[in-house]
Amino acid sequence: MDKHPLLIILGPTASGKTKLAVHASLNLGGEIISADSRQVFNGMDIGTGKDLNEYTINGQAIPYHLINIREAGEQYNVNAFKEDFYTLFEQLTNRGRLPIVCGGTGMYIHSLLQNQPYTAVPVNQVFRDSLPAHDINALRALLAFYPKEVTDHADLSSAKRLVRALEIAEYLNHHTLTTAVAPAMDPLVIGLNGDVELRRSRIFKRLNARFDSGLIEEVAGLLQRGVSADMLIFYGLEYKFVTSYLQNEISLPELKEKLYIAICQFAKRQMTFFRKMEKDGVVINWLDASLETEELSAMVTKLYLENYKL
Repeated sequence: MDKHPLLIILGPTASGKTKLAVHASLNLGGEIISADSRQVFNGMDIGTGKDLNEYTINGQAIPYHLINIREAGEQYNVNAFKEDFYTLFEQLTNRGRLPIVCGGTGMYIHSLLQNQPYTAVPVNQVFRDSLPAHDINALRALLAFYPKEVTDHADLSSAKRLVRALEIAEYLNHHTLTTAVAPAMDPLVIGLNGDVELRRSRIFKRLNARFDSGLIEEVAGLLQRGVSADMLIFYGLEYKFVTSYLQNEISLPELKEKLYIAICQFAKRQMTFFRKMEKDGVVINWLDASLETEELSAMVTKLYLENYKL
């Protein structure tokens, strides 16, 4: 079976992924598939940085997918993303369009590049609550009671991963796992990264712009619509800290400071995850995020033509 091209543009927050993906789509006849775990939700626009105006270039609207496909307050996970992506990938390739994945949710992107069937195992919160979640030795002992065929996948390195391993083992002990078949893909992965100080500067500037655009009002509106504070805290970062502010737990200066620090830490964790992907065998072609978008776009086109010998 012939494999079809797939362009992936990844990088930490505020690295310019969307602008580059839009330019690449214009140049290569593509459509963008968002790999952002929060942009799937309606009404979460400012905090997730959807910036939908960026999807129009030279008067041409670039089609995008997996944005605004769920209601705020719902959940979305890596397995749902994979299944949605597989459907879109086949639709786009059948129409002769290049699928361009753009995002910073490393787990979503990694799931497309590595065979990870256990993402289909659902979270079982009742089962998790029954576990000694912070006792790594006790968790390892519990895992030993399960048949080897349902624990071969287990990562014993941390309590968090052991809890997930036990959850998977418990599920496999009672269910047959069915997973969607991945389409035949030939991925080219482009990464945007740059100087840490430049990244922090961009984060600071963008965060202030989001406050000016009504970030606090957006979160207040979600609460008024009935989205629970617990769910907004679960969504993290902007939604977590603004909810805390709206509940009078922190002041406005504390909100801005704490949120800025948290986003910088998040960007660092994103880069750590991308480096882990490389250790797992994913080849990432890194480009300098400080360059102008037009120059980066030319580099992407060159890499694309070289990779697929066009």
